[in-house]
Amino acid sequence: MSDSENNFIKGILLIYHHPLEADAATVMENVRSFQYSRFKVWSVNTAFGFPESLKEVQFQSLVLHYSLFGNRPYQLPDSFLDYLDHSQLSYKIAFFQDEHHHCRERFAFLNRHAIDCVYTLVEQPYFRDVYLKYTSVKNLINYIPGYVADDLIAVAARLSVPEARRTVDVGYRARPLSFYSGKGAQEKTRIAIEFRERARDSGLKLDIETDEAQRIYGRKWYKFVANCRAVLGVEAGVSIFDVDDSVQARTDEILKQQPGTSFDELSEKLLHQFEDNVYYRTISPRHFEAAAFRVTQILFEGRYSGLMQPMVHYIPLQKDFSNFDDCLRMFHDEALRRELTDNAYRDLIVSGKFSYQSFMQTFDERLIEAGLQPDVSATEAADFSRRLASDQRKLELRARKNRLMYHSDFPGRRELSLIGGPLLRKLRRWRDGSAR
Repeated sequence: MSDSENNFIKGILLIYHHPLEADAATVMENVRSFQYSRFKVWSVNTAFGFPESLKEVQFQSLVLHYSLFGNRPYQLPDSFLDYLDHSQLSYKIAFFQDEHHHCRERFAFLNRHAIDCVYTLVEQPYFRDVYLKYTSVKNLINYIPGYVADDLIAVAARLSVPEARRTVDVGYRARPLSFYSGKGAQEKTRIAIEFRERARDSGLKLDIETDEAQRIYGRKWYKFVANCRAVLGVEAGVSIFDVDDSVQARTDEILKQQPGTSFDELSEKLLHQFEDNVYYRTISPRHFEAAAFRVTQILFEGRYSGLMQPMVHYIPLQKDFSNFDDCLRMFHDEALRRELTDNAYRDLIVSGKFSYQSFMQTFDERLIEAGLQPDVSATEAADFSRRLASDQRKLELRARKNRLMYHSDFPGRRELSLIGGPLLRKLRRWRDGSAR
């Protein structure tokens, strides 16, 4: 029996990735939500490196956060992959989002590292066509990409202002997405471009952008939402699920040979046959944010995970814009706006049905069904917590120093890096026992 088997901790290790740069607030809201679990949870950020104290232990469960899989290669250095493989006693869970592409790599990862459970945005009727067909994962659980955090409610209460003081009538941000993701992906920019053009002479104050450079992150995003009377929106997700990576490959080949091909041309030539092959649409965190800030939502009609209904929670806009004038008329009806925002606030926020607390309650129940128990020695937990916290403080400090020295721009930075870089490397070699 190995030392790690002797040091088995009845708790959860949550592994996530969050760089020092600003990121979407929803990522860390999701990470922090695990504090509501009945299980003891420790969290580790791979952006800082591998904590030495992990080598001594195995956990009852390892949870791989969706932030690890947002870029390729995955944000899991070899040290973490080795740890994942050596944690043979752990129940391994992977959370995925944006899982409609690069599927072969995702499936290979699940099989290679013996993942037991996947939380997926794929709905249950399509489990067999995706994960059960290509992987050995036994447990599949459908969830939505974001829930209502206490922080969101608090920020909304602090930043919300009366409609009369808001300076934007209709706001929205999006960015172009790859053609191979289908019509659903194109809707995110199409609603913006078409609405902005049609409303150009309406007298409405618009703040609608589709350029990457105009994206807004962090608290600035909440301030933007708070300043809008209405926001546009579509369902999250895409309409083509590239299960075998063939759609992207064929799309890339066509665009390489004919660079000026439009989406409509590509759709007629290739993509139409793959549309909605796997249903991959869902409600978005943006819809909860708008509800929390009591902002009217003008949305393309859709299912929205069955949680939002047209003319109850939002103003429905037909995807061909045939009812555009009706949408503007409804937007100008202050009583209707108030009714819709009250309904959305009541059903999505106040009800508590979609809070992170509620989600973590069901998460715990699933773990218990899988045979895990939320009991851990207080002494054991406190001792390991001290060691892990010490490791992570050192790793974060080193990451911040490296960022300051090598990636920041300030007078004397180059000279400092020339002096400090070799010294830091020498100290690391000495620490690792390689200096002679």
